[in-house]
Amino acid sequence: MPRLLALDIGEKRIGVALSDESQLLARPLTAIRRAAKRADFEKIGKLIAEHGVERVIAGLPRTRRGEEGLQARRVRRYVEALAAAIGVPIVYQDERYTSLEAEDRLDVTRKPRSKGDIDAAAAAIILQDYLNRTLTADAES
Repeated sequence: MPRLLALDIGEKRIGVALSDESQLLARPLTAIRRAAKRADFEKIGKLIAEHGVERVIAGLPRTRRGEEGLQARRVRRYVEALAAAIGVPIVYQDERYTSLEAEDRLDVTRKPRSKGDIDAAAAAIILQDYLNRTLTADAES
């Protein structure tokens, strides 16, 4: 079964996570330092080809009330351009609090972690949330 790739799109870095082949588990993969869109898209495209990815899951930052603010609009514009460049379907997953959850899971107070580690872990949380939601929806149908 093809894999899924998740992106936690920030202003400085993009956290990247990958599913296993059964699409049950997510793991952090890497963090990409943002540059020009074209360079970002090339790096993401290489990861997609290298890992046989069939779909990309993009984290969508929502407000505490679940609304889309300025950052969500920025992410949507970026993802629209990315979709045109990579030719792989992209879906959104709510990413509220994933960076905080990643920091908790990595326990940044005990061992210094890079911002890239946190971003990749946040992408893994986004992807695992998507996988869990998809499994639940499939089980209910």
